[in-house]
Amino acid sequence: MAIDPNFEENREQVDTHEGHDVWGPVDEPEKLGIHGTHVAVDFDICIADGACVEDCPVDVFEWVDTPDHPESELKADPANESQCIDCMLCVDVCPVDAIDVDAGRAGRT
Repeated sequence: MAIDPNFEENREQVDTHEGHDVWGPVDEPEKLGIHGTHVAVDFDICIADGACVEDCPVDVFEWVDTPDHPESELKADPANESQCIDCMLCVDVCPVDAIDVDAGRAGRT
């Protein structure tokens, strides 16, 4: 299942992390929600293969530890989402469609 492209309408903002929004539900360690708004990563389906981290030309992503999460204990966190240039490489290379980039979405700086 891919990230919900309408997560802002279907989910509630429940927290912030490293300067970006977190969209619930969150029930650690199993459910971690969606991190980011302009560059959104569904932590619940991210398998941490690293393709987005490697391919992003402006270093939007940073590794974050997520101990005991059933998919992977690392996640690609959009810690620098304001640097995004909308190239869509991260979306194209994600093998599980865990990333959504939307230039028109709120939160863009």
